[in-house]
Amino acid sequence: MASARTKSAVVKRDTAAPPAVQHLSSPKGAAFPAGDMLIASPLEIAGAVEAVPEGCVVTLDGLRAHLARKFHADYTCPLTTGIFLRIAAEASEEEGPSGRNTPYWRVVRSNGRMIDRFPGGESVQAKRLSREGVRCEAAGKGHRVTELGRYAWSFPADPMCFFR
Repeated sequence: MASARTKSAVVKRDTAAPPAVQHLSSPKGAAFPAGDMLIASPLEIAGAVEAVPEGCVVTLDGLRAHLARKFHADYTCPLTTGIFLRIAAEASEEEGPSGRNTPYWRVVRSNGRMIDRFPGGESVQAKRLSREGVRCEAAGKGHRVTELGRYAWSFPADPMCFFR
C-alpha cells in the first residue's frame, strides 16, 4: 500500500514544472553535450504523444527531436524524457478511459523495441499496438515492431522554425 506521502502519477503529471531550456556551456557526458537542452514536462510529453495517430508509432528519438524543435532547443534531455513519459503513461492508466487517455504505447525505442517500463511491460504494449494494426514480434526477452519504417510516424515540421 502506498504511503500518504506518495503522489499519484496524475498529481505528478499535472503539478510538474513547465518545460524549460537550460544552457549547458560545457558537456556533462555523452548524452548531455554543450548547448541548449530542453527539460520537458509530463504534460508536454503527454500532449505530444496524443498527436500520434492510431496504427502508428513514434520513436523516443523522434519525440525528443519534436520537443526540442518546439522549444527552440538543440536537444531534449533523454533522462527526464524517459521519466516524464513513464509518469504520463502511469497517469493515463490511473485515470482510465474517462481521463486524458494518452496513447503512450505508441512510443517505441529507436530500434522498434517496446519500452519495458510502461504499465504492463512490453507484452501489454505489443498487444495494444497489435490491436491498432501494428505488427509486432517477440524479440529476445521482449518485443519489437516489425517493419518499423512502415509504422513510424513523424511529427509535422513546425513552419515557425524557419523564421528563427
